[in-house]
Amino acid sequence: MEVLRAAGVFAVRDGEPNQYREHVRSRDLSVGTYCIPVGGKDGQHPHGEDEVYLVARGRATLRCEEGEYPVGPGTVVFVQAGERHQFVDVSEDLSIVVVFAPPEGARD
Repeated sequence: MEVLRAAGVFAVRDGEPNQYREHVRSRDLSVGTYCIPVGGKDGQHPHGEDEVYLVARGRATLRCEEGEYPVGPGTVVFVQAGERHQFVDVSEDLSIVVVFAPPEGARD
């Protein structure tokens, strides 16, 4: 067992770009925190893994193939492997706990 104290904590200093920090990796999944500052751009591409996002802090819009959805603290989103998605219109510093299954990069 491990308590992931840094999961969901916003860790981007003023003027720095987005940040992804992995907290744990096992054979079957990985967990990390993705941070995007206000006005930041999400440059991610579709992943080869399923993802679950839990918004811990901030507000933005999640743009995906089906449309656009507002996200904020407590929002939980499932994104299937290979689906195009991007966080846009970040209006409050965004901290997202991300779970990849299998671990990110395992299928690349």
